This record gives sequence, C-alpha cells and structure tokens, in this order.
Amino acid sequence: MMDNEGFCNDNYHNSSSDDELVDISDVTMDFNEDVPPLDRDYSTGHCKADRRLNNSPKLLDLLDDTVPGIGTYEDFNTIDWVREKSKDRDRHREITNKSKQSTLALLFSIIDAFSGWLLMLLIGLMSGALAGGIDIAAHWMTDLKEGVCLNGFWFNHEDCCWTSNETTFKERDRCPQWKSWAELMVGVNEGASAYVVSYFMYVSWALLFAFLAVTLVRAFAPYACGSGIPEIKTILSGFIIRGYLGKWTLIIKTITLVLAVSSGLSLGKEGPLVHVACCCANILCHFFTKYRRNEAKRREVLSAASAVGVSVAFGAPIGGVLFSLEEVSYYFPLKTLWRSFFAALVAAFTLRSINPFGNSRLVLFYVEFHTPWHFLELIPFILLGIFGGLWGAFFIRANIAWCRLRKNTCLGHYPVLEVLLVTLITALLAFPNEYTRMSGSQLISELFNDCSLLDSSRICDYSGSRTGSANVTVTNGLADRPAGPKLYTAMLLLALALIFKMFITVATFGMKVPSGLFIPSMAVGAIAGRLLGVGMEQLAIYHHDWNVFRGWCSPGADCITPGLYAMVGAAACLGGVTRMTVSLVVIMFELTGGLEYIVPLMAAAMTSKWVADALGREGIYEAHIRLNGYPFLEAKEEFRHKTLATDVMRPRRSGPPLSVLTQSGMTVEEVERLIIDTTYSGFPVVITNQSQRLVGFVLRRDLVISLENARRHQEGVVSVSAVLFSECDLPESTNTPPAVKLHSILDLSPFTVTVHTPMEIVVDIFRKLGLRQCLVTQNGRMLGIITKKDVLKHMAQMANRDPDSILFN
Repeated sequence: MMDNEGFCNDNYHNSSSDDELVDISDVTMDFNEDVPPLDRDYSTGHCKADRRLNNSPKLLDLLDDTVPGIGTYEDFNTIDWVREKSKDRDRHREITNKSKQSTLALLFSIIDAFSGWLLMLLIGLMSGALAGGIDIAAHWMTDLKEGVCLNGFWFNHEDCCWTSNETTFKERDRCPQWKSWAELMVGVNEGASAYVVSYFMYVSWALLFAFLAVTLVRAFAPYACGSGIPEIKTILSGFIIRGYLGKWTLIIKTITLVLAVSSGLSLGKEGPLVHVACCCANILCHFFTKYRRNEAKRREVLSAASAVGVSVAFGAPIGGVLFSLEEVSYYFPLKTLWRSFFAALVAAFTLRSINPFGNSRLVLFYVEFHTPWHFLELIPFILLGIFGGLWGAFFIRANIAWCRLRKNTCLGHYPVLEVLLVTLITALLAFPNEYTRMSGSQLISELFNDCSLLDSSRICDYSGSRTGSANVTVTNGLADRPAGPKLYTAMLLLALALIFKMFITVATFGMKVPSGLFIPSMAVGAIAGRLLGVGMEQLAIYHHDWNVFRGWCSPGADCITPGLYAMVGAAACLGGVTRMTVSLVVIMFELTGGLEYIVPLMAAAMTSKWVADALGREGIYEAHIRLNGYPFLEAKEEFRHKTLATDVMRPRRSGPPLSVLTQSGMTVEEVERLIIDTTYSGFPVVITNQSQRLVGFVLRRDLVISLENARRHQEGVVSVSAVLFSECDLPESTNTPPAVKLHSILDLSPFTVTVHTPMEIVVDIFRKLGLRQCLVTQNGRMLGIITKKDVLKHMAQMANRDPDSILFN
C-alpha cells in the first residue's frame, strides 16, 4: 500500500529467511514478478516491480540498463560507496596523468575540474527560477479564491491595488480594480448574501485546486506527493529510487505544489522545494559525464541541491547549507560544503532578482523590532521551547498513527477522496476565521508583526488611553498599550486557530499531494508565541511595579515585543517536529533578519529538542523513514547492545550453506546456474569448498557481463569451459576448451570482520563507509556475510527487545 510520502513501502517487507546471502535488492526484499518497473496501481496504492529471474534465456536479461542514471545498480538497491569512490579516484588519476602529455588533455582536465562549479551554477539558476515562479503563482491562485483583478486576471490582490490612487494606509487591501466574487455576483461586498457567496466560492476553488493536484499526481507522477525529504535522505544514503528525481516528477511537483498550497490545506511549499531542487540537480547531472556515471559523485551534487532548496524556500543560503549538513546529507566532504554555499548563493540571488514577494528583500518574513529583549524573558522563551517540544512529540506520534491507519484501512485505497474530504473540512472550518483563511505565510508574517501607528490589523488594536489600577499611570500613544476590544477578539480567534492548526495538520501531512511541514509547524508556534507575548505585554503594562518587571519595564516605555515571542515560538515548534538545532537558528535569523535575537532562538530550539527527545528519539522525517521501511542507518542513533558479528551474519546455523564460488574448478555452466538460481548481488570467492579460505569477492553484475562477453567474443568458450579467478593457467590439453579468466573483476580486498567483532563497530563501519555488505571470517576462513539489510533488521530487533532504547539518542 502506498505510504504517506507517495512511495510504496510494500515494495519490500522485512523477510527473515535464513537463506538470503547478498540479495540483489539487499535492503528491499521481494518484488512482484512479471510486471514492468514502477507499474503502480494507484487505486489500491500498490507498486509493482520486476526482477525478471529464473526463466530468462540470457543472463543479461537479469540486468536493466534501460534507464539513464541507474548505471550498474538496479531500482530499490543500494550503491557501493567504496567502489564508486574508487572509480572516481581512478578517473581523476587518469585525467591528471594525461594532462601532462598534451595541451588538449590539459584543457580537458581544466574543463573537468570546472564542470562541478558550472553544474552548481546551473542548479542555482534553475532552482531559483522555479521557486520564484512557484511563489508568484501560489500567491495569485490563493487570492483567486477571494476575487479577481479587473485590470488583468493574472494580477494578485496586492499587485492589483499597487498603483491605485484610492488606496489608503488603513484600507490598503481595498481598491476599485479588485472585485470580490460577492461584488461580481450579487453586487455587494457586505451582508449575508455576500458572505454566503464568498464562502461558497472559497470552498469551491479550494476543492478544485485540491482535485487537480491529486489527479495530476495520480496520473503522471505518484512520487510527486509528500514533502520528499525522507526519501531524499534515503537516496543520499545510497539508495536508488528510480524516477523519484526524474523530469516528470519535477514537472508535476512544480505544478501540483502551487495547486496544493493555493487550496488552503495546512501545508507549506518550503519542504517540497528541497525535492524540486534535487530533481533539477539530478536532471542536470546527466549533462556531465563524471556525475552521470558515478552515483557517489551525484549524491554530492544532491547534497548541495538540498541546500539550494532551503535557500530558495526561505531566502536563507547559509541556513540551507547547514540544513543539508545537519539533517539531510549522508556524506558531506569539504568540497561539497563550498559548492553547496555557492549554489545556494546563486539560487538566492536568482530568487531576489525575480522578487516574488514584492518587497525587494530576500527574506520571507522581514521584521524590525525596536525593543531589545531582557534576560528575564528567557523564562517565557524556554516555556515556548517546552511547548514546541510537546507539540513536536504529539504531532509525530499522531501523524504516524494516522498514516498507519490510512495504510491499514480502506482509506488508503481512495487517495483522491481523502484529499477532497480533508480539503472540504479545512475550507469549511477555515473560512469563518480570518487567521485560518489566510495562507500560512501571510499568517506568520502577521504574527511576527511589530505594530506601528499605521497598522490597522486587529492584533494591533491598542487603546490610545486607558486608566488602569491606582498604581499605573498610562500615557497616550503606543508607549503603554493596553489591549483594545479588537485585540481581545483577535486573541480568541488565534486560540481557535491554534487548536484547528494543530489537529488539521496531523491529517494533512502525508496525503497524496505535495505537502511541506515547515510553514504549518511555524504557524502553530507563532500563534502560541503571539498569545503568550500579548499576555506578557498586558501583564507588564498593568503590573510594571512587580519585582519581576521592575528595572526593565516602566510606564511610557515598551518593554515586551509580542512579535518576538511569535518568532521564538515558531522556531520552537519547528525544532520540536524536525529536531533541527544549529541550522534552525540560522534559518530563523536569515528568515526574519533578526540577528540580535539569536540567544532567545537558541534557548527555545535547544529546549524544544530536549523535551521532544525525552518523549521520542525520532524527528518527523526519521519517523517516516522508519514507517516506510527505508534502508537508512541514522547517524545520530547510537548502537549500545552487546552483540557480535556472529549473531547477525548469514547463513544461520540451521540454514543452508553459504553460496560461494571457487577460485578454480567451476565451469561456465555451473556459474551460470548459480547466478540464475540465486538473487544475490555478489559472491565470495574461496580457494576450495573444503578449505573455505577467502580469496575475494565478485559482484553479480560483473560476473554476468564477463560471462556473456566470453561466450560472444572468446573463441571456443562453451558450457564446460573452466572459470578461473586466478592468474595461473590450467594445464593445457587438446580436448579441453579454453578457460574464462575473471581475475580482473575480482575484488581482492573486500571488507572483512571477524566473528568476534562487536556489532557497534560493524554498524559504524556500515554508516561511515556506506558498505553494502561485509564478509565475516575466522582465521582466514569464510564463515558468513552481513548485509545492510541484516544490520537494519538486527537494530530493529534490539530496539523492540529494549523499550528504554527509544529514549536513548
């Protein structure tokens, strides 16, 4: 059944059979057979894939090279990091040696070295342009739910009223050129009839946008749904998901992301922009040979693209680089750091030149707070951090439970109906409340607002003069700002919006439309922060003589900034959900321009992480990776169990013997039969079956190709020809056909551990080196093998046996 991120997690299941050695899908288990790759029955939510085994007339039919970019690896398989890095070193060494021989070769080496920077430039330009187009289109379609511009239907509300001479500061959102649907249909903008028409049009447009989004995803690109970050993390760890970063996914995700955001659902476009940027990077990699032919090099580019995605999402290039380093990337060398920064910078400036926000600024929520924060305010900031941690833990558990319910019931069989129902409920409940009716970005911008004299917003309705208690002297103006009646109404509406956002986001995230979590999480925290900030502000106004306020709050002077509390609350809730820390703080100060508020942001972010970690070890992305069964070894998770390699290796004591090749003594027919009868991705090579002394390791793919080439191009090779994995020749005989020498494809230095190696060391080896498999020996004898799948299964079993391990991070 389809998972909540648009990927089918029934492509693989946790098989525990003991006869698996190095499965060709060594972390993905069994596929349905005789079906083209990625033939998805969307109505039932099932994915189907093809292994084409057993009855194939040719060994090469077992391999699939039809899709560019997969190269030597099959779909739903892990790459061999060590091999890919070795290939790139050999390629670079060859280019360096040739560059010393001729001017043309030197020029080629310079072009090769510059190609990485050129690729980063193109990724930044393409991603920035797409992000700018998405922002502009989403803003226009969001306003289309409320009305249309008579000067040109392609203008959004703000652009339509920009040049109007009749727009005032107090009514800046009203101009003759902009007509609401009520004005166009019933001729009035107020009254019961106008409200009903506006309500109906709002819900109708929302349903239309949501229907188009889920239909396009269903018909053309099932991988375009969800945020994409869990899958990006898994892909960067070496997993291959064919088509996930393809051109159709890019096109459909770009279009449906605009539709989903415009529908008013509680989701954001910022997370999916990481997926969009990675799609751009993957497509552009095909124009550069060294990235097209090397999966490890391509993942370095995808790491940089993740930084680009956050850069264009928030206008935060530095935060994007740190986000990629802290949260997404599996392998992040220093060279990738510099290139990520360059690509993020190019993307940010491209977005700035497009100016989608219309404010000539790069940041999404620019703020100018005029009151410095006080040391004692760290207490409410920490309280917001506690709230953010609690909200994060609640959201993760509730959302995962909802996703499991979706997968295990008929709800998952009808994704279109689910999207329409959630959209209908969202629209019906959101329209009456102005703070849920507006988009998430507009709401956060409103809550971050530091009220000025010209601000006509409800949350800025402060009485000009008010008499408080006998001990309080209140002056005119905004210095002492007792709340007016509209502010009390706004606080009530915000409290209702908080409850609504908290629950509707749980049901929305994971539906079959593009859906990000950054903006909804920030909105929840910003509402909570604004409520607390206004409460603190009014408390300081009426009780400035309390000891807690004395010395920093005095009559006639502002000392509390509610917008700052909203900003800190937004960071706290986002941190509680994603468990980001350093990158979160940098993103927030780049996002708002509030550089002097780093300490409050740090306090809230760390508190939210500590509280959330105390209630569950996983962030939302890690939880979805585990839910979907993706083969991902979390670098932050420590393995503390006292098990040994012999406890995990295959074959089991009660299982069949190890499938191996001998250095000599096997025929072509015997090797081909072993290949056809098994699905292992490689085979250990031993001296003899009796000694089991390890010689090396040969990959299944190399073996298949070499045998086919020998049959086609080496004269005299037949089924009874000997297969040799050594440089020594067999004694010649007139009746003996020529042998097939495969010493060149043999890896003479495979990674090995002994049976007594602790599993904590084995886990670290798999994490840091990106291994697909590791051989287990004792005194040079081949005893077993450990695959990445075995490690993941063992870690899951240990976690289930030790309930307290969920608290260990």
